[in-house]
Amino acid sequence: MLFKQQALLRQKLFVLGSLAIGSLLYLVARVGSLDRLQPLCPIDGRFGPRGQDEIPLRALQFKRGLLHEFRKGNATKEQIRLHNLVQQLPKAIIIGVRKGGTRALLEMLNLHPAVVKASQEIHFFDNDENYAKGIEWYRKKMPFSYPHQITIEKSPAYFITEEVPERIYKMNSSIKLLIIVREPTTRAISDYTQVLEGKERKNKTYYKFEKLAIDPNTCEVNTKYKAVRTSIYTKHLERWLKYFPIEQFHIVDGDRLITEPLPELQLVEKFLNLPPRISQYNLYFNATRGFYCLRFNIVFNKCLAGSKGRIHPEVDTSVVTKLRKFFHPFNQKFYQITGRTFSWP
Repeated sequence: MLFKQQALLRQKLFVLGSLAIGSLLYLVARVGSLDRLQPLCPIDGRFGPRGQDEIPLRALQFKRGLLHEFRKGNATKEQIRLHNLVQQLPKAIIIGVRKGGTRALLEMLNLHPAVVKASQEIHFFDNDENYAKGIEWYRKKMPFSYPHQITIEKSPAYFITEEVPERIYKMNSSIKLLIIVREPTTRAISDYTQVLEGKERKNKTYYKFEKLAIDPNTCEVNTKYKAVRTSIYTKHLERWLKYFPIEQFHIVDGDRLITEPLPELQLVEKFLNLPPRISQYNLYFNATRGFYCLRFNIVFNKCLAGSKGRIHPEVDTSVVTKLRKFFHPFNQKFYQITGRTFSWP
């Protein structure tokens, strides 16, 4: 009996040994054949000339690796000191407008190796409770970065909140301010659509856009409706100009950022005095999503959240016409102040 068990054990060991040797020989042969093969798509061919399309590898490493660990709170104070990392106050802020494309702009600017973004909206300057916590609290909300990098945050409520321009001025009177705008009527409908979706998720009813945008008593545009008020860009900008010269603002075309993002991003790079690093390689159109996604490198791609690009409800054409006629003189003044003209009806 014992002899049979020993024979069976030797047989199993022989089979396992044969399998192991066979696998090893296969791997050796496979590696040898791979060495002889030319890659179908050489890595160098995926980039343009060095320094033009390729983001420096070192920048990618610390942005996607090291800094990510620090954001998760996995770093010691000694590691932070050794890597010369700091939490800096922002040198530029995307101040608005809501539903203009602030998230898309922030994520696209984060493609630049010299830019580090705050992931969440801080709402420091427009929230009295947060503002009372002080500037050090605000700084601690910023991501870790290297001293030469620019930290950027975005909170679109800043643009329309009365107290914000003075508060930001007191922090940094030379800060650069980014405003991204869309055609005012489209922006107002997009604003409504986001609120409507939130109501529907909670099984709540909500008024139709037409009833909110038009005063039923006067049949005129309802300027008390926040979605309409936000789209009167010039009214809000004039309040900011009491504290900052127009040279400290850069206006981004939110409609163009959707259809042709690279030229808009290149203008922002210039405004922020950044070397040109974002290229067409970093942006690719996703036909399924219907807008551009981001390519940081060969491995890491990113698309905006699925909540972006909501389908707008149909709005009565007479209401659309009335709104566009209402916004027209404000738009003309906005063009005059900013020096940038848009093809808004």
